[in-house]
Parts: sequence; structure tokens; C-alpha cells
Amino acid sequence: MTTSHDQYTFQDPTTMFADIEPSAQYQEGSGLDAKLDDPADRGESTYRGTGRLAGRKALITGADSGIGAAVAIAYAREGADVVIAYLPEEEEDAQKVIALIEEAGQKGFGIAGDITDAAHCRALVAAAVDKLGGLDILVNNAGKQQHVEEFADISDDQFDETFKTNVYALFWITKAALPHLAPGSTIINTSSIQGYTPSPNLVDYATTKAAINTFSKALAQQLAPKGIRVNVVAPGPIWTPLQTAGGQPTESLPDVGSETPLGRWGQPAELAPAYVFLASPESSYVVGETLSVNGGMPTP
Repeated sequence: MTTSHDQYTFQDPTTMFADIEPSAQYQEGSGLDAKLDDPADRGESTYRGTGRLAGRKALITGADSGIGAAVAIAYAREGADVVIAYLPEEEEDAQKVIALIEEAGQKGFGIAGDITDAAHCRALVAAAVDKLGGLDILVNNAGKQQHVEEFADISDDQFDETFKTNVYALFWITKAALPHLAPGSTIINTSSIQGYTPSPNLVDYATTKAAINTFSKALAQQLAPKGIRVNVVAPGPIWTPLQTAGGQPTESLPDVGSETPLGRWGQPAELAPAYVFLASPESSYVVGETLSVNGGMPTP
């Protein structure tokens, strides 16, 4: 990695990433980083590892793009081997992330499939354990977000798929992973500012994110005596392919983020250090916490 700055460089946070200007772009399906007109920063050129996760073994869902990809890149540069999970249609993005993991000198594997299927979730964990020779970090990051302006227009299928992707899969994957997690292992779940201050056009999505907070805090209390820590990261408006694939109204994309005190979109690269901290022994006394990374948006 050659760069003039990294995540430790002193900078004005209001002007960072000023060269990335999200446009009113729409993508079909789940969206790809490779097809973003205004590419998001996932830390490819700026994240500098310091060995904080040396020897660790991580499974990250939704790690082909956006936040998950940034976390995968950071984990590898911190010394972890990584399995990334993604949808088959996201293969192009996934292969680029795997290449970056390997470029960092770590083992990188990809497993494609649909986590709304319970059997696939269980098989995903088994395959990750087999490929890595164990598991001690689980990041449940994959999510579905589709804006719908009128509540009456949320279909049963969308409501069901949003919950299966965001909540049921988290349950299935975590349950399958637990037998493999020794004391010192960590589980990190991705929530959202929407779990605290929901937008009127994201009723189903926001509800799942609140559920993730509650699920995680309850599970954290149960697993802490076993030496397994559970925590949450709650992003604010982060520029990812999900946003262009129906996550927000297309015409609003250039202005999303302006409501934050920092006045801009966040970038996936800005989330990665939070996930590194919660996975590392540095956070050994942090249990059941929700770490908000949202540009200053207040949470209750």
C-alpha cells in the first residue's frame, strides 16, 4: 500500500473525501462497487494495519462491497485470514476484495449464496470453519434496504426478505458459529442510525435494525460469562452500492449526508476502524455496546 496518508493522518473531518460526490445513480439488484459512478473509499489505498488481529480468523457477511469490504480489507491488513460471504450476482466485487486480502499476505476465501436460506447459513459457517481452520471473529454485516414511500405499498415479500436478510440470517449464522467460538472470540453485528431515528420511508429496514440492537444486547449478556463478546456498529449515511440499489430515493442521493453535523456522506473506510477495535483485545471490557459511526447524528 503506497499512499501519502492513512487512517491515522490528522485531517479536518468536514472536508475529508471531498473528491467523492455521489450522484443520482440507480443500480438494479443489490448494486456493485464496480459500477458506482462515484466510487466509494473502502480504504484500499489508505488503511494501514498494525498487527492488531494477527492470527485471527474472520467470517464477514456482505463483504463484497461497501462497509463489509472495507472491514475485510482492514482485517486482512491487521493480520487476520478472512472468509467473505456474498450473493452470486456480486462475484465481480467479491473477487476484487479477495485479491486485496491475499495482497495483504493473508488467506482470503469467498462463499456465494443467499443468506435468507437457513440451510445456506449453516453451510456457510461450516465452510468458513473448514477453510480457515477455525473461527474467532463473526461479523454479521449483510443487509437489505429498500425505500418505500407509502406503508401500504410495502409488499409481504419485501417485508419478509428484509427480515430474513437482516435478522433471521443473523440468528442462523450466529447459532451455527457459536460451537466454534472459543473464549476471546467476538461477534459484531451491523445496525444503523435507522434503529434509533427511523426514516418514514424505511419502516421495515429500520425495524430490523432496532431488532439487531436488542438481539445483540441480550445475546451479549448470555455469552459474556463464556468469554465471547458481542457488540454492534451503527452506521449513519454511508456511501455504498446499497444506497443506489433502492436504498434511498435516487434523486435524493446527492444530498444525503448533508443532515449530519459533518455535512457529508460517510465512507466505508471510516467504518473499518470501529470493527477492528471491537474485534481486537483492546476492547476486552466492551460488551453489549453499540458504537455509532454517523457523522454526529444524535441517538437516544
